[in-house]
Amino acid sequence: MADEKHENEEPIVEPGAEAGAEQSAPAEAAAESEAVVEETELSEADQALLDEASRDLVAEMRSDMLRAQAELVNFRTRVERDRAANREAVIAEVIRSMLPALDDLARAEAHGDLVEGAPLTLVAQKLRGAFEKYGLRQIGAKGEPFDPAFHEAVVQLPTPDATSNTIADVIEPGYILGERLVRAAKVAVSVPAE
Repeated sequence: MADEKHENEEPIVEPGAEAGAEQSAPAEAAAESEAVVEETELSEADQALLDEASRDLVAEMRSDMLRAQAELVNFRTRVERDRAANREAVIAEVIRSMLPALDDLARAEAHGDLVEGAPLTLVAQKLRGAFEKYGLRQIGAKGEPFDPAFHEAVVQLPTPDATSNTIADVIEPGYILGERLVRAAKVAVSVPAE
């Protein structure tokens, strides 16, 4: 029975043996963490590859930033150009609607109705000055070469001494605003006789 007792009893552990087992566990953990640190430390080749990848990423981001800046500059330029074109179109449309009044003033001046110092003469001068401020110029003068881009030929007059198509008479003056044709001049054209 004494033998039975020894089989059921827990094994006898020496007092320093259990503490040694506990002390070896932290030592094993430290050795294991050193192995992990050694594994996570990058080799020079890996570090160089990582540095190159970060340089490539920075270069790509810089390229994207420069592209975005260029697109913004192009957008601003396009908006300013469109704004200027719209402004010119609106001014041209307002001037086009006022051209009959300018024509009437020109006819009155040609017939001698606008005398110096008369109120209507002052109004005509102010209107012409205001339109010139925006760059409106009259086109189509007698003796100028005929240009179909700016002149509309209403009548062709065969002339024996004419060498080229020239304006013989202006029926209705034309106007140009900057580089934009507001109205073509209606003219009679001298053409060489056949």
